[in-house]
Parts: sequence; C-alpha cells; structure tokens
Amino acid sequence: MRRTRILGALGAVATLALVAGCASGATDDAASEDATILIGSLYEPTNLSNTQGGGQGVTEALTGNVYEGLYRLTDDGEVEPLLAADAEVSDDGLTYTVTLRDDVTFHSGDPLTSADVKSSIEAVTAEDSVSARKSSFEVIADIATPDDQTVVFTLSQRSISFLYNLSYVWIVNDEAGDITESEDGTGPYTLDEWKKGSTLTLERWDDYWGEPAKNGEVVYTYFTDATAENNALLTGEIDVITSVQSPDSLSQFDSDDYVVSEGTSTTKELLAFNDRVAPFDDAKVRKAIYSAIDTQKLLESIWGDYGTLIGSMVPPTDPWYEDLTEVNPYDVDLSKDLLAEAGYADGFTFTLDTPSYDPHPAVAEFLQSQLAEVGITVEINTISADEWYTKVFKEQDFQATLQEHVNDRDVVWYGNPDFYWGYDDADVQKWVAEAEQAATTDEQTALLKQVNEKIAEDAASVWLYLYPQIVVASSDLSGYPVNGLNSQFFAYDIVKS
Repeated sequence: MRRTRILGALGAVATLALVAGCASGATDDAASEDATILIGSLYEPTNLSNTQGGGQGVTEALTGNVYEGLYRLTDDGEVEPLLAADAEVSDDGLTYTVTLRDDVTFHSGDPLTSADVKSSIEAVTAEDSVSARKSSFEVIADIATPDDQTVVFTLSQRSISFLYNLSYVWIVNDEAGDITESEDGTGPYTLDEWKKGSTLTLERWDDYWGEPAKNGEVVYTYFTDATAENNALLTGEIDVITSVQSPDSLSQFDSDDYVVSEGTSTTKELLAFNDRVAPFDDAKVRKAIYSAIDTQKLLESIWGDYGTLIGSMVPPTDPWYEDLTEVNPYDVDLSKDLLAEAGYADGFTFTLDTPSYDPHPAVAEFLQSQLAEVGITVEINTISADEWYTKVFKEQDFQATLQEHVNDRDVVWYGNPDFYWGYDDADVQKWVAEAEQAATTDEQTALLKQVNEKIAEDAASVWLYLYPQIVVASSDLSGYPVNGLNSQFFAYDIVKS
C-alpha cells in the first residue's frame, strides 16, 4: 500500500491562518536562566486532568509545559510534530502510522513507548471521560502497537482533522494512575506544588529531552476578580497577566514599566440555552432573546474599544468564518413579535446559571436589564467554576448559562446532540460528519459554513461577542505568547531581565 509522508509542514488541512507573535518586551541579554516567572490568571484548574473536567485553567498551566502531545498547536496556530518523529498516511486516509521519538522519558524516568500513546488516547475516549474532544476520536477503529516506537491508527472513516485533533491529547505515562492531583508528563517542567485556591508552581526539568526552559520556575497565581489581578501586577506580585478581563484598567499600565499586547482570540462569550427544555426548545424563543440584546452595547460596556461581534460560534481565524451578525439583529419589536408567535406575549421567567468570575456577573446583569424590556425575567444564580462543571456541563441541569468557549474549530460541537447545550438538528449532524470525511479543505469549509449558517438561523445559542486577547506584562519580561490560542500559555520561552 502506497503511503504519503505527512511530517513537517502539514499544509492547509491542519493549519490555521492566525496572526501570531510572541511579545518582545525587554531584551534577554541579561536574563536569568533561573528566574521565577510569576503568572497571574483567573482560571484555576478544578483538577489536573484534561479528561476529567480540569477546565481551561489546566490547559493554560499544563499543556506544553508539563504535558506534550504527538503534535503541538503552536501560538501561531500551526500544527507541528512534537513527540512524533515521523508519520505516514495511507492513500485511502484510513491508516496513520506514527513513529515516536526515541529520546523521550517521562518525569518519573520511564521511557516513552507506544503503549503510553495508546493508553492516553483511550483515556480521552473512555466512558467516564468528559474531554470536549472525546467524540472526535470515535473514528478510531483500532490502535496497534507493533513495537515500542510505532503506533498504527486505523480509522473507520476518513478524518481530515485527525492530526489536528491529536494535538489536544496529552501523552501520559500509562503507569501514572490518577492524574487529577499529580502528573507524569514529558514536558519541560514538573509539577512542584498546587496550593488550591492560591498558586500552582512548576519547576524546570533538567532531564527534558528537548531544549530546556529558559527560566527556572513558573508560579501561576490565581485570582477571582480582575481588579485584584491588575493590582498584583502593579505591585510586582506577578509579572504577567495571561488574558486581561478589565480593559478599563489598561490606562494603569500606560508607562515604560509595562507592555500591553493584543493578540488573536478564539474565545467566545456565550449565552447558552438548554435546547432540550421549554421554552428554549423553540427556536422562536431563542431568536427573540437574541434580538432583545444589544450586543454592541454589551461589548462596549464590558470591553470598551476591544473585542469583536461575530454572530455565530466561528471566529474570524477559522477557515469557515462568515460574518453572521445580521442574522439575529438587535430589534426589540421583532423580539416581542417572536415571543408572541411562540405563545409568550407576556414573557416568562428563567434562571441564568452564571460563573462567579469576571466578566460573567456583569454580563448577566446586562442581560437581565435588556430582557426585562421584552417582559422576560432573568433570575441570576451565581455559581463557582466547579459547580458549573457539575451542574451544567456534566449533569445538564440548567435552563440557560453563561460561559466562555476558548477553542478554535469548535462549531462542530453543535453536531453532537449529547453536548451540554443539547442542540439537536439532523442536517447539522450530517454536515459535520461529512465535513470531517471531506477529501479537501474546500469541501470541509463549504460544509461547515452550512453548519454555521444553520445554527445562526436557529439561534442555537447567543454568541454575545468574541473576547479580545490582551496580555499585559512587566517590561522586563519577554518571550511570552500573546495569542492565547485555546487557552494555552507556553511558559518555557519566557525570560526575565
């Protein structure tokens, strides 16, 4: 069987056209190799596993730093080989043969083998896994390990995104056991200590197989509100904020002591309905709510001159982006007419489960005020990130919720009726499946544009805005990522002068 070599530049199928960069900050001529980098974040992990609901905080702190994949999604949005030394794909696109690097060991000292890769994939697809990428790997029919350095994936059908999806999978030692409180990865850092509710500390691993980290230690300090985080940067308690949530505060950093960088964002703020339950099982009700919200005013009230309106789940960096902001226009009269058509002329009451961290509480209050104008009463129920994961994501026990969705290419989740929001449309499911089996990116793009248009027409959710990606750092720092793609924050190139 003729095979095609796929290592190296993976082409348009597995790359994203992102405007990228690393902040330059100060020069690193006098940088200390043993410096401690103090990172401020609002996203503390709920646990340390990315298959057991660790949240975006676990991605931010551990992906690329503690754990690595066969492939890496760079801050530039490109898919590149990491633990994979070589790979070939069969002509029919159903067999991927991956050869592993032979110089990699886990933090425990065990060598990387094909068995570790197999068990890591199986952890993502396990029955108890809550990985958002779980359904992406249902296409795998078999994983063979003919020797310690070779993994052969046999697919049940063509998957144009297979290598891209592999970049999300942490390769974990198959002897590691429960990793919700510990780790055994291959990355340039080991976990030193996690003080829940406070800090998570990573130490440079001197036996790393690749280029060593350019700093000696990284400390993530966690905050529950943006003001406290900003104050910590001003007082020198932290060196960098991974994603600013309070743009009004940026004027505080208008000096030579700080560098403000605006990167490319994939993070969407959603008002997500439980589309399984009344009244949100009626598209007219969902569209009525959408048209009752002045999203431009909301964006300006939260972010000022920053951020973007998108009108759908697809950010401009995805190949299948279209500007759909006019599909559900702000129009109070239209909203009232739609409510009347749906049998809710006098409005109704619903509970909005709202994460307690910024900017969700302010967004919830804005929505409460706007929807009152069309007779809808919003009862705000403030919950922690842990509660959101259990109540909303896992148990699907909610009417509506706010949440930021950080991943690129995640419009495909509307093709999964079991996802927490419960959107169930046969055409969308068919188009998503066909897009994944497409032979070319043009075919994939055309099908996913149909998906995008249909979910917008149905107002499957309300896509309130696309976050800006603003990183603020001390001017003596350089080498940090600025795009924050999928909440990753690679720390290994950061230097402090």
